[in-house]
Amino acid sequence: MEDYEKLLDEAYSSVKKIDSKHERFEIPKVDVQIVGNKTILSNFIQIISYIRRTPEQVCKFLTKELASLGKIENDRLILNRKISTAQVQDKLNLYVKKYVLCSQCGKPDTEIIKQDNLQFIHCLACGAKHSLGR
Repeated sequence: MEDYEKLLDEAYSSVKKIDSKHERFEIPKVDVQIVGNKTILSNFIQIISYIRRTPEQVCKFLTKELASLGKIENDRLILNRKISTAQVQDKLNLYVKKYVLCSQCGKPDTEIIKQDNLQFIHCLACGAKHSLGR
């Protein structure tokens, strides 16, 4: 029994300490400005660099979900109608849940890969891979 406890102590001492912060992945709050009939997401580039996705992927998702035409201009996303900050934040949270967080371990350390005309989310933390379809 003493050998087991000694081995267990050695194992615990060799494991890296986990960050004390409960949730290490926090999506930046969107900075939305409404100018006329347009909604401008000013911190769009900061957000996509944080979630490690391409501007085109996130833009396509947001414009589809928010039922608005949109374009990326000067590091900002411009949507062609008035949309509240809460709506944009909700849709961004949905994107992160669907396309960034691993469905197995819940970590954000993922990448989108293409294989045989299908897209997959590959988790760099646990190695899981699941299909997004075409």
